[in-house]
Amino acid sequence: MAAPCQSPEQLIQECQGLVRSLAMKIHRKLPRNIDPDDLIGYGQVGLAEAARDFDPSRGSQFSTYAYYRIRGAIYDGVAKMTWFSRAQYNRIRYHQMAEEVLADQATAEASAGESSIEADARWFRNLTRALAIVYLTTHRDPDEDEQVPVVDTSTPAPDAVVMDRETGQKLRELVAALPEDERTLIRATYFEGETLQDAGKRLGVSKSWASRLHAKTLQRLARSLRQMGIGI
Repeated sequence: MAAPCQSPEQLIQECQGLVRSLAMKIHRKLPRNIDPDDLIGYGQVGLAEAARDFDPSRGSQFSTYAYYRIRGAIYDGVAKMTWFSRAQYNRIRYHQMAEEVLADQATAEASAGESSIEADARWFRNLTRALAIVYLTTHRDPDEDEQVPVVDTSTPAPDAVVMDRETGQKLRELVAALPEDERTLIRATYFEGETLQDAGKRLGVSKSWASRLHAKTLQRLARSLRQMGIGI
C-alpha cells in the first residue's frame, strides 16, 4: 500500500512502468496505425488524475486504484478517434465505461472493509449487474433512431443478459424516467459519447462525483430491470 505521506509526484513516478505496460497491452488489440505513444500519453493523464484524487485512508492500494484510472483514460482517448467501425466503437465504449465501473467497485470494496463470503458474493453480484447494464447500453443498433442494444458476436455478453429489442426498449424507458441529473449523465456518456469527466462538467460536478452517480444509476437501472422480470 502506498504510504499516506507520498506526494502525487511520487505516486506518478512509481507507476510509470504500469502506464507503459497497459498502453502496450491495449495497443496490441488496435490497428497498427495507432501510435503507442498516444496511448501512453492518455495513460499519463489517467495516472495524474489518479494521483490527484487518491485517498489512502479508504484502504485501497494506489497501484490498484491507478490501474483502472490509467486503463480507463486510455480507452477514453481511443474512443474519441472517429475512424472506427460501429462494432469496433461499441467494443471500445464498453471497455471505456467498464473501466469506470471496475474502478468505482474496487474503491467501494476497499472502503467497506468486509472480507466475508457473503460480502464478496454481494460485491461480485453488484459488479456483474453494473457491467451488464454497460454492455446493454453500449451495444446499439446504428439503423435505429433510438439506440437499441443488439447482439455483437465479436464481444461476449455478460452472463444472464437477454439481448433483444424488448430489453432495449425497456432500458430506454427506464433511462427517460431517471431523475434529471442521472438521466443527463447516462445520456451524455452512453448516447452522446462523452467521457464521465465531460458529463460531470456539464452537470457542474467533479469527475469523482460523476463516477459515484454513474455507479448508483447503473444499480438503479439493474434493479428496475430485475423488477420487470429481466434477469441480469
